[in-house]
Amino acid sequence: MRRPTPLLPAAVAAALLLTACGSERAGTRDGGVGAGGSTPRTQVTQPAVDGVRITSVTIPSASAAASGPSTPSDGIVRADPLPTGSTGSTGSTGSTGSTDSGISAAYEVTNSGTQALTYTVLFDFTTSAGEVMSNQHVTVRSVGAGRTVRGTVRLGVLAPGASRVTTVEVGEVTKVPAAEAPAAAGVCPPSGIRLTSDEGDSAMGLRVVGLHLENCGQKDYTLNGYPELTLLDEGHEPVDGIKILHGGDSISTGTGYDDPPGPLTLKPGETAVSGLIWRNTTGAGTAVNVPYVRVRAKSGAAPVTVTPHLDLGTTGELGVGAWKRAEQ
Repeated sequence: MRRPTPLLPAAVAAALLLTACGSERAGTRDGGVGAGGSTPRTQVTQPAVDGVRITSVTIPSASAAASGPSTPSDGIVRADPLPTGSTGSTGSTGSTGSTDSGISAAYEVTNSGTQALTYTVLFDFTTSAGEVMSNQHVTVRSVGAGRTVRGTVRLGVLAPGASRVTTVEVGEVTKVPAAEAPAAAGVCPPSGIRLTSDEGDSAMGLRVVGLHLENCGQKDYTLNGYPELTLLDEGHEPVDGIKILHGGDSISTGTGYDDPPGPLTLKPGETAVSGLIWRNTTGAGTAVNVPYVRVRAKSGAAPVTVTPHLDLGTTGELGVGAWKRAEQ
């Protein structure tokens, strides 16, 4: 068991230089989009962010800065604008504001560990001043130990009034054992139960992240109690020193997860919900961030590792709600 350590910032930039037009042929994984043709590009040695590295960037001149490439003091190598009339990866067409921006980035994910991992990467599309104009989440599933997977992520349509995008950066990387990754939408795992977490909600320091359990199988699934939780650090080692309390009212009233547990049977297609509840207030001591939570729907169930990013402050407490039937 290791004492918890603060979560290090993951928003480390990794962008590089493009010197010609066109689009790169690349594989795609859950959000990356392949493109035909080839793009001559300059390879730049940039440190990977948790195994993820951008290898080229395509930015048409309409979205790129007017000046040529530069390497400013922040160490980010930015993309050259493409010649007027050139396009990168193309998508939807239409009037200004609904036309695909043509902005994309080729990336590679390298697993230097000893087990297959599933990666979720946040790519930020930013201005020369570092302002994020848009972002995309990409999930790269089941990257084997010692293997590298390549793909392409596209910005798509840039919001009207947005400033010019000149850089693509790796904003954040999370990775979980492939065998414990939440199943993709529309995919039912062998257990017949699909467990995921949502983006959460917050109000005046109170945080609530929902856990969603869908019976996607062919048989009834019974519950009677609380999810079993194991808090994990960045290295997927257990975090100790945090009390896991039953019921949302153990943290605050009115969370929606205050009721005691009771027997619940999910028919195929039905869903149950639970919640992780905490306050991120800080006082004396070291604030604790928990990037990963291993969840078992009930004792003996297959584990699923979710990434709620619990910023627990110095409270040392996490509440969990009993399973209840989801409102239809």
